[in-house]
Amino acid sequence: MKKQILGLALGATLGFSTPLLAAGAAQSIHVYKSPTCGCCTDWVDHLESNGFKVEVTDTQDINRVKMEAGLTPNLTSCHTAFVGDYVIEGHVPADDIHSLIARAPKAKGLAVPGMPAGSPGMEMGDRKDHYQVLMFNEKGQTKVFSEHN
Repeated sequence: MKKQILGLALGATLGFSTPLLAAGAAQSIHVYKSPTCGCCTDWVDHLESNGFKVEVTDTQDINRVKMEAGLTPNLTSCHTAFVGDYVIEGHVPADDIHSLIARAPKAKGLAVPGMPAGSPGMEMGDRKDHYQVLMFNEKGQTKVFSEHN
């Protein structure tokens, strides 16, 4: 079974890693965002400065991307990305994405719900909210992957 996101095939059963991904072969990430979102653009810059080759698709229908990716409302933020078979939702730090790829857990992806101050792309001077990066499965069940600030 292939999952389609706006016509983009994302591999077999979104969310399960492959040995090729685990070997670090995939450093490309595809980001879907609103064309007017400044923090999304800043997050893309963060990814690029941390070794990712980023493809960006601006869309007026970001909610459709989220629904087709199987994201539950409690996980959502302003942008959605795909790296290999994983979904990356919100302001997830690049180091956590690299760690996800290296560890290759059986998961659907990572999410930083909302838009916490101090997360990549949401820098606000000295303000740094504590936030968690959540790893989630196909059913939307979560566990803490990492904590920041």
